[in-house]
Amino acid sequence: MTTDTDTCNVPALLDRFRQYLMTDGPLQQRLAPLYDDNVFAAAAAETAAAAGIPLSSEDLKACFQPDPLGLSRFDDRPANDIAWPGKHWLPSAMVAAGPEFVVDWMHFAGRRLADPFFNESLMHARALPFNRLMLYRTPLGAFAQGAAGEELTVPNGFIFHLSRCGSTLAAQMLTAMDDTIVISEPPPLDAVVQLTHIRKDVPLETRVDLLRTMVGALGRDWTGTARNYVVKLDSWHTLELPLFRQAFPDTPWIFLYRDPVEIMVSHRRMRGLQAVPGGTTVDFGIVDGDHMPFEEFTARVLRSVSNAVIEHHGLGGGLVINYDSLPGAIETQVLPHFGIAHDAKGLAALHAASERDAKAPRQGFTRDTERKQQDATPEIRAAAAEFLAEPYRQLEALRLAQGAA
Repeated sequence: MTTDTDTCNVPALLDRFRQYLMTDGPLQQRLAPLYDDNVFAAAAAETAAAAGIPLSSEDLKACFQPDPLGLSRFDDRPANDIAWPGKHWLPSAMVAAGPEFVVDWMHFAGRRLADPFFNESLMHARALPFNRLMLYRTPLGAFAQGAAGEELTVPNGFIFHLSRCGSTLAAQMLTAMDDTIVISEPPPLDAVVQLTHIRKDVPLETRVDLLRTMVGALGRDWTGTARNYVVKLDSWHTLELPLFRQAFPDTPWIFLYRDPVEIMVSHRRMRGLQAVPGGTTVDFGIVDGDHMPFEEFTARVLRSVSNAVIEHHGLGGGLVINYDSLPGAIETQVLPHFGIAHDAKGLAALHAASERDAKAPRQGFTRDTERKQQDATPEIRAAAAEFLAEPYRQLEALRLAQGAA
């Protein structure tokens, strides 16, 4: 398990120690939560000595360097093994390493994934000395094989969205229920969806298998008490709705949207990657986007995402929800649609979460519709009218038809 990126002077001993730790789940769970470098190094050195591996705390500290940006995922070290690590580990990245794609894993130290975005939980895990020391990696080509009989978790539901329209609020409300795992826009899944989107030459069966495996790996339950699993996707993933239906034909999904003027105002304040030409590997069918005004490019992106839902809604399992019906629709529509049962405690937690700002949980939730309408420029209104009036009308028609069904 030695890697080219090891900075220590005892690579052979480090290799032995890593292999030793990978065989002992309880020992991993004891060491992984230790956040302080010195405390971890002392505990790890004591553990190594007990195993007959002569590593001092100073030896170990030289072997795990700070990596706040997670740059280690971009090195070309080979995979350690095919086998998945224990259930406290989740995929942290899917990257190219030399000629092959690999999946990096991190130990989440038993910490519940309650942050607004998976990437925030990932940053906490990345800072742990344990993860900086272990650097566990498996080959993507044998990803499903590595599960070794582990039953992959199938989600209760997927959250698709047009962006800036309450998807984080929905995810945080569901996360508040103790028996529900919510994975919100996980980068490893986005990497897989990008790969399957670009590589249409790869057989459909292979792309479906890869998507199922990554979704299942991210939904691992280390508590043994979770009854529900929900995945909130990146907004552009709607373009791959047919692939998700192929992979999970029995899993329901929702699509959240709102007045496109309000979405565009939000992107004007702080652009999402999809609102930046070249910000993602997806072109949204837009030609010469680099030379378009912000308003036109963003409106065209939102139109592409909206049209994907309109076009593929007939594949079944979907429910379109307007932001105006939040937060109440989470209880009245989403829970039953996803088949999520709840007790009084869970419902109280869900209601409490609805009163907090989803992206800044220490602040209270305030509806921003009026303010965004006031901030809309003539250029935003013109672009929304030209490119998004018809898709919005069709989404509203789908929503009203649901109520009549």
